[in-house]
Amino acid sequence: MSDFLARMAASSAARAAAARAAVPERELEVRLSGLPPAAATVFSSQAFHLIAEVKRRSPAAGRLAGQSLQPAEQARLYALGGALAVSVLTEPDEFEGDLLHVTEVHRALPALPVLRKDFLVDTYQVIEARVAGAAGVLLIAAMLEPGALADMLATARRLGMFALVEVFGCDDLALCERVVLEAAAADPGRVLLGVNCRDLRTLAVDFDRFAAMAPALPRELPWVAESGIDTPEHAATVARLGYRLALVGTALMRCADPTATTAAFLKRARHVSGYVPGTG
Repeated sequence: MSDFLARMAASSAARAAAARAAVPERELEVRLSGLPPAAATVFSSQAFHLIAEVKRRSPAAGRLAGQSLQPAEQARLYALGGALAVSVLTEPDEFEGDLLHVTEVHRALPALPVLRKDFLVDTYQVIEARVAGAAGVLLIAAMLEPGALADMLATARRLGMFALVEVFGCDDLALCERVVLEAAAADPGRVLLGVNCRDLRTLAVDFDRFAAMAPALPRELPWVAESGIDTPEHAATVARLGYRLALVGTALMRCADPTATTAAFLKRARHVSGYVPGTG
């Protein structure tokens, strides 16, 4: 695990402990009982879709939006452009995120699946995400032992949530592949495998990693290209490689017209992949 990930894991564990002390897990479970089902999304290996991201800041790019950012409005613009789901950063220190942003987006757009993107290390945080309105969670394989990853995937499945499991390289994939495939078999169409092309030691992007990893990725799962997708042509490139989703954040946060830019990414990628909306 890189120093950055280790620091994020320690911070996340401290946040989970503080949240559990404030609201015991049994109370969260009570709150769950009154919730409607999570926004429905089943991901297809035949599709090409976009997960568009709302974030104020990133360690690599710096400030992307000020405190005036309205997460729900940003998400609405993405949805108008055709985004299938929205990723919302909730990590507070490096990304200036907040779990409340998930709730804001969900309340404004209840049919739009929201992914809680954070450095999650505890099943409590999966339950917490669902209570806040999330339909899915990001799980980083490099931060989780296989047993812990299996527990978090099982919790997501129990709560009707989807999961995006992120790897950085073949070492991560080797450690998590069995667990991820078992979870996908138990919950078809609800488990995604993401490749992050950002080196979390240097924060540099290695776009060629998408191509290098593609031959090793299991065909049973939809693949998600994460980080470094800055242009419609980047989206087309990963679509040619067999990725069926792209998670795009910085490019959409910086653009003048998020709706048009989302649509442009999708149009280009779908053109090369042959995907026609409504067919998968």
